[in-house]
Amino acid sequence: MTLDVCKRLDAQDPLAALRDLFILPEGVIYLDGNSLGVLPKAAPARIAEVVAKEWGEGLIRSWNSASWIDLPQRLGDKVARLIGAAPGEVVCTDGTSVNLYKVLFAALSQMKAGGRRVMISERSNFPTDLYIAESLCRERGFTLKLIDADELPAALTDEVAVLMLTHVNYRTGAMHDMKALTAAAHAAGALTVWDLAHSAGAVPVALNDSEADFAIGCGYKYLNGGPGAPAFVWVHARHASRFEQPLSGWFGHAAPFEFSPHYRPAPGVARYLCGTQPILALSALECGLDTVLAAEPFDGNRGSMAALRDKSLALTDAFIALVEERCPGRFTLVTPREHARRGSQVCLALSDKGPGAYAIVQALIARGVIGDFRAGDAQMPDILRFGLTPLYLGFEDVWNAVEHLVQVLEREEWKRPEFNQKLAVT
Repeated sequence: MTLDVCKRLDAQDPLAALRDLFILPEGVIYLDGNSLGVLPKAAPARIAEVVAKEWGEGLIRSWNSASWIDLPQRLGDKVARLIGAAPGEVVCTDGTSVNLYKVLFAALSQMKAGGRRVMISERSNFPTDLYIAESLCRERGFTLKLIDADELPAALTDEVAVLMLTHVNYRTGAMHDMKALTAAAHAAGALTVWDLAHSAGAVPVALNDSEADFAIGCGYKYLNGGPGAPAFVWVHARHASRFEQPLSGWFGHAAPFEFSPHYRPAPGVARYLCGTQPILALSALECGLDTVLAAEPFDGNRGSMAALRDKSLALTDAFIALVEERCPGRFTLVTPREHARRGSQVCLALSDKGPGAYAIVQALIARGVIGDFRAGDAQMPDILRFGLTPLYLGFEDVWNAVEHLVQVLEREEWKRPEFNQKLAVT
């Protein structure tokens, strides 16, 4: 894996032109799209148009004339193409944590009459998911049990009401077998809730084929919707007419402009809407979604996300190979090597388990190679985390990123005091 090989791979890459859809700062190799996606070129002009024309000139008329009113559903249909859902099954609205609260409430409500009082999740799940679950379980009389990933199937006993998992683990990049775990949960009589924050726009997802029950995901990572972009929520059609919505706001009413004093839920997933929708943020998110959907023509007959997945695996393979070849013995690979178990990121830990992971990331950022750091705990080491987004990254980027890593280590730049001062956001 030489620089010449990487350049040749870029020259042969059918997705290379998609890089032109984004604004990328000069001199930056961006390996943090799993935290915040890159700005689409179309977004500034689109937001300006919404502000100046639709808001400035159309005013309140734009709810009808510019179809603001059904923007959550229109964007939801675009997300559906990326996650194996059908039209009309997804809406884009609110934030990831709020949507998770909604779906967990719905799932627990459906199971409350059966005597099951346990929700299980992975011990290393993203903290906000665990916080929301813990709060709801306490409020609704359930118990949250945290299980290691390899123990999940055995933990699906007849007391379990809900299995809540993040499809791709944020810390390790390990990907669960959604279909197998959903089948195991259903066989045990439990419902499944999937967080797709590190999956949507990064790996193929097949919600309907997997027979999942509920899913949520964010818009600001691989979907490139901008900081704090609206999230999305999905519910399987078998639950669509009977699930409860705990935040029964007027946009989730069957007829919002009827102004009835009593709540009547909208049919299907539309009842997951709550208050007045954030039109500027949704408009930016649509630009991000369009960048991901631009890869669809390259999928052929293989299904959505196939071309992006091929390149993602090739990029992560190259990154792993180069780190192990050029930094021998310095790092332990935390991300699974097996393609079927890997998301679109590579996570490394220091082999000596000593300090320095945070400082190495900061030294790389100073060089223009932007990844991020995730602190360890008693069971997991500190992590250097690199997201490889195939829409705008190439193989030469990967080679150059590893070259910078080599230099940071050889020159011991990570020992400099300024790289060891913890910032508020890591």
